[in-house]
Amino acid sequence: MGECGAGHGSGHGGADERARVAAFRERNGLPQLIDIHTHFMPERLLAKVWAYFDAAGPLVARHWPIRYRHDERRRLDTLRGFGVRAFTSMLYPHKPGMAASLNAWAADFAARTPDCLHTATFFAEPSAAADVRTALDAGARVFKCHIQVGGFDPNDPQLDEAWGLLADAGVPVVTHCGSGPVPGRYTGPGPIAALLDRHPRLRLVVAHLGMPEYDDFLALAERHDRVLLDTTMAFTPFVEQEAPFPDASLPRLAALGDRVLLGTDFPNIPYSYADALDVLEHRTGLGADWLRAVCHDNAARLLGI
Repeated sequence: MGECGAGHGSGHGGADERARVAAFRERNGLPQLIDIHTHFMPERLLAKVWAYFDAAGPLVARHWPIRYRHDERRRLDTLRGFGVRAFTSMLYPHKPGMAASLNAWAADFAARTPDCLHTATFFAEPSAAADVRTALDAGARVFKCHIQVGGFDPNDPQLDEAWGLLADAGVPVVTHCGSGPVPGRYTGPGPIAALLDRHPRLRLVVAHLGMPEYDDFLALAERHDRVLLDTTMAFTPFVEQEAPFPDASLPRLAALGDRVLLGTDFPNIPYSYADALDVLEHRTGLGADWLRAVCHDNAARLLGI
């Protein structure tokens, strides 16, 4: 799949889509957006991630065309064209020995990309605490933890000091801990509940609203007032056909409206950015005040921007 469209017409991220996003923002009183869950990473690694999606690898297990398969500059221009004022470079190791180099790349990317929030990561390995401390000292403002891809227990003793450092720093950790799209050995609410019992001050952001265990992760957020959730891929037809969000739980999501953050998984999504925003509005029916909080104000407050 090559680049689609020239960026000026109806192509992916082109004028037509920018107009749809602008209309969403105008309807809901949103001059700008903050997206807590976007992916930027070294080009060779990103190419491998895209190849994994192309092959419908075991952790994906379905057809998943990458919508925004563009070079880095165009991907940045696309987000900015949508009115995204701040975003992240979510990256994650799939084996030991990767975190330090990924964090070094992310620090450089943030330094040359002022609207990208300095993002870092870690893995269950002996260097975990040192990797987290180094990243925090370098100014990391948000971390990514991918339990499904990493295949590690968040309660691994090698991570205990790292979690403690993150809890003390109050830095949010966007964590893929739900069992979608494919369950992992340590995904689901159980391991995260145990982690939060040991580190109740941890500012953990449950990615994808915890799909498909939505209700269990809503319960964790109701129990722990420092737990947040992001909307990544939630409510889209791509997800709803296999893991629909229960309508009966929408009032609970509304009640947590000050702890829900916009996330999209850009660029690694099989539909448009405008689609991801529109379903938040029309599928939830939770109103403009909720959308303003989710799509901007909550993240601005959390991150001090």
